[in-house]
Amino acid sequence: MKLTPELRNSRFLRACRCEPVDTTPIWIMRQAGRYLPEYMEVRRRVKFIELCKTPELAAEVTLTAQRVLGVDAAILFADLLPILEPMGLDLEYAAGEGPIIHNPVLSASEVDRVRELESVESLSYVFDAVRLIRKELPKDIPLIGFAGAPFTLASYIIEGGSSKNYIRTKTLMYTDPGAWRTLMQRLSASLVRYLLAQIDAGCQVIQIFDSWAGCLSPADYREFVLPHLRAIIGALPGEVPVINFLTGNPALLPLCRDAGGDVIGLDWRVDLKNGWAAVGYDRGVQGNLDPISLYADLETIRRRAQQVLTAAENRPGHIFNLGHGVTPDVPHENVKALVNIVHELGAR
Repeated sequence: MKLTPELRNSRFLRACRCEPVDTTPIWIMRQAGRYLPEYMEVRRRVKFIELCKTPELAAEVTLTAQRVLGVDAAILFADLLPILEPMGLDLEYAAGEGPIIHNPVLSASEVDRVRELESVESLSYVFDAVRLIRKELPKDIPLIGFAGAPFTLASYIIEGGSSKNYIRTKTLMYTDPGAWRTLMQRLSASLVRYLLAQIDAGCQVIQIFDSWAGCLSPADYREFVLPHLRAIIGALPGEVPVINFLTGNPALLPLCRDAGGDVIGLDWRVDLKNGWAAVGYDRGVQGNLDPISLYADLETIRRRAQQVLTAAENRPGHIFNLGHGVTPDVPHENVKALVNIVHELGAR
């Protein structure tokens, strides 16, 4: 992928490469979301999945969020799970319930129902949106593409939705490692094709969300997850930075580093200074303000943002973000204020 000089020297991509920047870059997970009036204006017209699958609307909410917030990167408006539909899963976004898979894999013998994607043509709406966004984004603002990590997707496939304890997922993983490996390999091969197509369409950065892998012990992560995530990251172009994001278990950070990624995402449950030491200073880190901080007054937000920046010690490679996605009813003015605060306090 050939970068323009404006993109190569952008604040965000320099930070991904652990190079000095003029101030700490910031973007927000769930950047285009229900907390933004501009997003809700679009969302009232269409269902969530229609928004994801309509390139012009997905581009509109992506571009609007970057513009109104003044963040240093845009992230493609999409969702982790539609990739599962062409793989043979019956996916529905039920109002008030979140995503539901109506034909979950309930036993090892059913793993073969999950088809590897030989072609990502059925997901062309994603790549069309990327091209539209890249065409309209400012020349120095990178576009982040993304996907769910294989463990997180496998958990949805097996549980049929969200879960508190992942009983079905772990039971399959423990009792039939061969079936588990088959499922993870099919997901991994499909994800590589999907992410390469996002890059070809115009994404400069990739984030991999392993939102649910925090439920695992270090030994289980090392055996059942790490090899597959490493294979995905290793198959992506080396010049495209990868942000490896995992939540809920600081004990996994050294293994997360071993799995790969130029930047390791830190959630708010770990002190950023300690988390970066665990990851190693040859990698960047992303994070890690507690999202609930944004409900507080501006003085408190400023103080808590400063604590994160202080923990980063002005070290090149820090990308400011929340420790997880912004919540739907947070005051949008507070998110905008946070961006300005970080740019002010993070100035070198």
